[in-house]
Order: sequence, then C-alpha cells, then structure tokens
Amino acid sequence: MQLFYITAIEGDTCILGEEESWHCTRVLRLVEGSALNLTDGLGNFYKGTLAKVHHKGCLVHITHVERHDRRAGFRLHIAIAPTKNIERFEWFLEKATEIGIDEITPLVCEHSERRIVKQQRLEKVLVAAMKQSLKCWLPTLNEPAEFSSFVAGGFPGQKYIAWCETGLESELHTVYRKGSDVLILVGPEGDFSKTETDLAVKSGFTPVSLGESRLRTETAGIVACHTVEVVNKIAR
Repeated sequence: MQLFYITAIEGDTCILGEEESWHCTRVLRLVEGSALNLTDGLGNFYKGTLAKVHHKGCLVHITHVERHDRRAGFRLHIAIAPTKNIERFEWFLEKATEIGIDEITPLVCEHSERRIVKQQRLEKVLVAAMKQSLKCWLPTLNEPAEFSSFVAGGFPGQKYIAWCETGLESELHTVYRKGSDVLILVGPEGDFSKTETDLAVKSGFTPVSLGESRLRTETAGIVACHTVEVVNKIAR
C-alpha cells in the first residue's frame, strides 16, 4: 500500500504538497479517479480519489476517514546526541520511527561532534519512515537542546541515562516499568562527561546499561527504543 502525507485538509478536499504530487504523477503515474491512502501524521488515516492531477499540487477528494489512537499506555521520548556522520543519525530516526517512538530531542553534549542539524531534512526522514511503515503518527522532533538545560526540565515519567561506566548499572529491560512514559538519554560517540552524568543523576535520571557490547550512538538509540517496545508487549 502506498501512503501519502498531507498537512492540511479543508472540508472533504486536500492538496498534496509538491514532492508528494511529483511522486504521484511522475513516479506512480496516477490519473484522475485513482484511489489514494493518506495520513496527516496526527493519527488520521484517509482514503480519497484524485480529483485533479498536477505535478506541483494534486487535488484529492476525501471519501473516508479513520481515527487511529496512539498506542495505549506509554509514550517514548529519546534524547540523543546527533552523530558526526549525519547519515547514521538519520538511520536512527528512520528505524526508531518504524519500531515506534513518540518524541526525539537532539542532545548537545560536552563531547558532541555535531551541534547543528538541518531540522527540515530530519523531518523529511521521519515522514518517509512513517509512510514506509504505514503509521498514522509522526514522531515529534524537537529543536536541539543543551544537555544541562534539558535534564533540568521536568518529565512526568521514568527517566534513564544510558551509561555503563561502572558496570554496576541494571539493564534497561529489568528496571523499566511496563506501561510507563519514559525518557532515555543517549550520549555522543565520546560518551557523556562525568559532569553530565553527575548532573543527570542529581536530576533524577537512573543510569542503565543497554547490554554487554559497546554500542555506537545510533545503535544504542535503537536498542533503547526496541527494549521499551518489547517490554510493553510482554504479558505480565
């Protein structure tokens, strides 16, 4: 099934953006009357038909709407340092979206090798992953945040920092409580600094391990995401 992304609907019609329209007309070569599946990334799934074909803005007539609630019970927020190689960070965004994630914050740390990201480009990666995995919810991508100010902010759920400096940390899957909102911090290639880990602990974050192997930043983010997803699917 091909899924298109739309950002605005007026009544029972909408206009596809230029990129989506180009794909619709030049790649798929759809014609007037063709059926389409669409989502707004806000939990709504639409069925429609092409009313007017144009490579810069196809007009779509909406024929059916379905509401898809967010998954029950928990929200997952990962704050992660962007990698020096931005393609690796984009890979994390893509796979985390496919697995299931609600919110992402690029984290600027003392050892960060990348402090600036192109927000619009990353949003496109998320949209593409949402469409590919046939989801109706687009993860929230926040602006980059400095570590110290971010950890000082409030969060109502469980808070963890993926760090295994002492080797005494419990693994995430043993301490995370099923059905709880969770925020997990994942550091840069050079790991968190001692100052940062101390600050995180003082701010209520519990250090956890993601396994015995030393993981790349983007891999650690995926392991954290998948662990939360699996724990919430296990019957207890």
